[in-house]
Amino acid sequence: MLREQSIVAKLPVLLVSRAKDYSQLLKPNLSFMVVFSSVIGYLLAPGISFDWLNVLVLFTGGILVTGGANTINQILEREGDKLMKRTMNRPIPEGRISTTEGWLVAGVTGITGALLLAYYFNPFAGFLSFLSLLLYGFAYTPMKRIHPVAVLIGAIPGAMPPLLGWVAATGSLGLGGWVLFLVQFFWQFPHYWAIGWVGYDEYLKAGISMLPSQERGSKFTAIQCMFYSIVLIPMALIPRYVGMTGNIGMWVMMFCGALYFAATVVFYFKNDYKSAKRVMFASFIYLPTVLLALLFDKI
Repeated sequence: MLREQSIVAKLPVLLVSRAKDYSQLLKPNLSFMVVFSSVIGYLLAPGISFDWLNVLVLFTGGILVTGGANTINQILEREGDKLMKRTMNRPIPEGRISTTEGWLVAGVTGITGALLLAYYFNPFAGFLSFLSLLLYGFAYTPMKRIHPVAVLIGAIPGAMPPLLGWVAATGSLGLGGWVLFLVQFFWQFPHYWAIGWVGYDEYLKAGISMLPSQERGSKFTAIQCMFYSIVLIPMALIPRYVGMTGNIGMWVMMFCGALYFAATVVFYFKNDYKSAKRVMFASFIYLPTVLLALLFDKI
């Protein structure tokens, strides 16, 4: 009797602890930015106006699919996560959640999210969301331990969210959706390489290969960051040319691209922790600012 009472008394604490573990597994904070870009892609589609229900369903489906992909990532990287300070306390490396339970969570969230998008919007949207999960979980994640080409592979599912939003709105792959895909595609390379440079020692312990040169002392990573970021400056003309946004959206996108590129130039000359971190922060600022500017100046 006393044991049962003790269990009942501890139940709220256990539930809160379990909820925290699932939150760490699904990584909703990280998923938010991914889903945010899909919502912007949806709202940028022609003839679409803001509707709370549509946005909520798209957001929920996206969070579920992205959470499933994040869970697969943590299952496959559990041994490497044990070696890195920032990941060793995750629920799977610590054994608070088993790999079997992790696969169950990944399957339920990923499939449920894809089916929700397919049912509410269109089957193509559901298919694209599930395809992005498969590419992220089973192509990008294992390749991180093999070759830096993983960043290129990961950039494909990473750029899909705004295209997915466009497809959810229109039911097809339109020019506008591909424009948003390319913007997010090129944006990712300096973003991930800066993260890889900053966390180089930790990734090295876990056997993860992120940098194009695979050596932090080389300036080749900074050169590559410069190349991919400078592409974003002239790319600002395309959304205006195809009638997605107005002059304000174009100029904001061009200005942000110039700032992003400037950060990579400083990174090239200094090639140190501070300049790499500056590129990382510039990437965090670039994407939401550009997407919002394009949306608010939508034609």
